[in-house]
Amino acid sequence: MPELPEVETVCRGLNQVTPNQPIRGGEVLLPRTIAYPDSLEKFWDGVTDTTLQWWFRRGKYLLVPLTHPNGQAAGHLGVHLRMTGQLLWLSPHEPVAKHCRVRFRMDEQHELRFVDQRTFGRIWWVPPGVAVESVITGLAALGPEPFSDRFSPDYLYQATRGRKRPVKNALLDQALVAGIGNIYADEALFLSGIRPTTLCSRLGRQRIARLHSGIQQALTAGIAQGGTTFSDFRNVHGINGNYGGVANVYDREQQPCRVCETPIKRIKLAGRSAHYCPQCQR
Repeated sequence: MPELPEVETVCRGLNQVTPNQPIRGGEVLLPRTIAYPDSLEKFWDGVTDTTLQWWFRRGKYLLVPLTHPNGQAAGHLGVHLRMTGQLLWLSPHEPVAKHCRVRFRMDEQHELRFVDQRTFGRIWWVPPGVAVESVITGLAALGPEPFSDRFSPDYLYQATRGRKRPVKNALLDQALVAGIGNIYADEALFLSGIRPTTLCSRLGRQRIARLHSGIQQALTAGIAQGGTTFSDFRNVHGINGNYGGVANVYDREQQPCRVCETPIKRIKLAGRSAHYCPQCQR
């Protein structure tokens, strides 16, 4: 599933090509991709002949305000890529991929396509004057952004106090911190020298401060590499992310640690894989 660095990469890519682009119309090839409104007619009535403004990311969600030609607000378009979603900026003459779910016609040279093999991705149109969180309800449950002022070492320490669950599981909780998934939780724990099985209640302020730093370092590195591609992730131009080639522990079971050469271990925690170095992480 795309995590914060992948979604941020898509967001930045969209902001290079789509601002001030008009939506002329389009086609929904898989109706359940549209999560709101409750009919495709209402969806296209809402977004057709509007103009895309600047995209922004909240957790793993992508959102963009829309305006009418007279400048009045036309609501928001929201997208969640889920496991395999891709937003691709293509020529309308490009052959339509098997797993294309929605096509937005922009101008004569371009269209924005939502491609999603596993079909879990969703798109919303939120009407003007309606709170985005009231329609895209998952937004209301999100914790602070990892690079925000609110996400401080003290916040992380207070939020994990008394929690008798593995720290890896805690990092996957979007109510604790928004945008982190399996890949960057493993990487953040490696950078902070903490084993994924360590209980939150056993982490003092010093180790929490290292974890806070490790989270930001891992996400920064992921963004710099354009995200991670192990199977489906692509940026808006269809290019793979590069972080997988430099990951410290994720998906590197039995490979030597990049620091001490100890073989990387892989275990299961709450049904999810966790990768770590037995020597570097305690």
